[in-house]
Amino acid sequence: MRARVIAYYLPQYHPIPENDKFWGKGFTEWTNVAKAKPLFKGHYQPQIPADLGFYDLRLPEIRKAQAELAKEAGIEGFCYWHYWFGNGKKVLDMPFQEVLKSGEPDLPFCLGWANHSWTTKTWEKGKSFSSETMIFQQLYPGDEDYIAHFYDVLPAFKDKRYITVEDKPLFVIFQPDDLPDSEHFIELWNHLALENGLKGIFFVGRCDALPSLNQSNIKHIDSLTKPRYEQLLSRGFDGVNSVTLKYAEFKSAGMIHKGIHSILRKYFGGMVLDKYRYSDIIKHFITPEDYSERIYPQLIPRRDRSPRSGRKAMIYYDSTPELFKLAAENAVKCVEKRDKNHRLIFLNAWNEWGEGAYMEPDLRFGHKYIEALREVLTN
Repeated sequence: MRARVIAYYLPQYHPIPENDKFWGKGFTEWTNVAKAKPLFKGHYQPQIPADLGFYDLRLPEIRKAQAELAKEAGIEGFCYWHYWFGNGKKVLDMPFQEVLKSGEPDLPFCLGWANHSWTTKTWEKGKSFSSETMIFQQLYPGDEDYIAHFYDVLPAFKDKRYITVEDKPLFVIFQPDDLPDSEHFIELWNHLALENGLKGIFFVGRCDALPSLNQSNIKHIDSLTKPRYEQLLSRGFDGVNSVTLKYAEFKSAGMIHKGIHSILRKYFGGMVLDKYRYSDIIKHFITPEDYSERIYPQLIPRRDRSPRSGRKAMIYYDSTPELFKLAAENAVKCVEKRDKNHRLIFLNAWNEWGEGAYMEPDLRFGHKYIEALREVLTN
């Protein structure tokens, strides 16, 4: 393979008590996906799954079928989002634990720590709350909790299927800037890894290519990305998964248009749609920094958050398998000349249906996105 494509995987599609409590019994994000509506002419909604249907991740048959489709696409493995809120609190852990305990499916995997709080705005659109209610707050209680967290995921690290880089288990952190003492955390986990027969942990932080923009720095947008990545690497991370969504939006829409648009959306809500043509986005999705060692680009097949957020969503429209193939080729060119260990590309995502970011077959395109990726990786 020309690249090691790791697909982010959302383990949300099964009932849990917390979702039952806040959004009604049996709620999963399929609830939002099924009721999505087109918001403008030509807007592809609802996006309906084909081969796997509105699946339930409690079923091992579904997990096996997902793995077979991923292999068909040339994907190396899944990065399961892992929720640890501190003080031992976990949610949505069942699908991955079943994968771990059963030994099936036989597809490589790694873990990504989704270290963000959950509120009543996390999944659902269209329901009014008088205030945003905190469900789980992401906490960082200190070393005792960090150690407990390490030993919770250690069985996964030792699984023969676990994805490694430089013979170290790959561990992704969703919001590295929120980790208050990342250098200490990384040092502690590496120490624990060595004590437990591992060669260390290979830490990758997801990093927005742009910091918070304001009038003083917006004119220098192309010079902001490199310092962001360098700062993260200086804090002990082994690599950076570059997230260029905001950068591509500014570049494709233009600074003035994007600025005015942001003000209108801030004060007038969903009256103005935040939408971008996918063909425009992918022109700016790769930055020069994505060619650098230890910077691992992101690849998106499509993106449409309207099932979650309605008119307040970010929408990339008119994605096609042909355009995705072009985006995949651009990402592969960033990494294909590196050492095989470091040819990482993070695919966002395998099954984020509520964000319209998925590779699984749907009624409109079937397996064509899967086939497009396979063609690029085996070219």
